[in-house]
Amino acid sequence: MPPGPNSNSADSNSVEGPVTPEVVDTPTTGEGSDDGGEQVARPTKLIRIAAMVRALLDEARRAPLDDAGRRSLKEIHERSIRELQEILSPDLRRELAEVTLPFASETPSESELRIAQAQLVGWLEGLFHGIQATLFTQQIQAQRQFEDMRNRRTLEMGGTGERTPGAYL
Repeated sequence: MPPGPNSNSADSNSVEGPVTPEVVDTPTTGEGSDDGGEQVARPTKLIRIAAMVRALLDEARRAPLDDAGRRSLKEIHERSIRELQEILSPDLRRELAEVTLPFASETPSESELRIAQAQLVGWLEGLFHGIQATLFTQQIQAQRQFEDMRNRRTLEMGGTGERTPGAYL
């Protein structure tokens, strides 16, 4: 059991020892509660694929494509989706499969290719926004946890919880 605030133990009054953060699992509620299983195994590969897909979409918009170019773009698009599925968690794999549709013909039209590429770019951008939101939430939680630890330590040392002049932490 940890020493109380009035304890004279050397451990509780030691300022020199390292601070060990306490890991707190905060369950989410509401619509985001099923997001715990969404993970990307290799983020750098995800970024490379996303950059390539965006470049392909830009290229498909700029110049008309002949039959060979459309077949090639279709193959690259399908290979990109397969590569993505290898690095995504099962939840994200299912979501990607639900939003992407297979091409109806061996040589899709330019508009079919542009729509498919734009859809994939949009999904990837949404994935990146989700990752950013998760990182931001984790950062806020870590700041709160650090602040709680700081306040707890101040109280254990007999303080009032207010910062004293010249104190670093």
